[in-house]
Amino acid sequence: MFLVLGEMKKREVVTAFIEHSGRVLVLRRSHEVRTYQGRWAGVSGSVEKSPDEQVMQEITEETGLGCSDISLVRRGEPLEVVDEGKDITWVVHTYLFHAQKPELIRLDWEHVEMRWIDPGEMDQLDTVPGLKQALARVWQEGE
Repeated sequence: MFLVLGEMKKREVVTAFIEHSGRVLVLRRSHEVRTYQGRWAGVSGSVEKSPDEQVMQEITEETGLGCSDISLVRRGEPLEVVDEGKDITWVVHTYLFHAQKPELIRLDWEHVEMRWIDPGEMDQLDTVPGLKQALARVWQEGE
């Protein structure tokens, strides 16, 4: 969904972080996606329905995990991330899920690699804009 405010477009997206044993799943975007190719991200996608419905669809498409494989830990407040280079403001709906069986994850064409990281390692990765801030919306120390 695009909203135009002044000259800069706003685009609503969902970003889900999947957690297991205190580590967070990050995914390297393929060169077949439209934006931020090669960068690390959470499970994400454009909002085409309600954010809650969209996030579940994206998790299933991008990881192969279904509703019975994950549980919602927390929904965060939306985060606005300005990318002046692309002349867009991303409105990011943030989520944290727990994976019961992470070995079931199977990546689709949108990603070429996955890693389980300690949240403090986010600074060491070349991520999509605002990924660390998006994680901060849903992550609490000691999880």
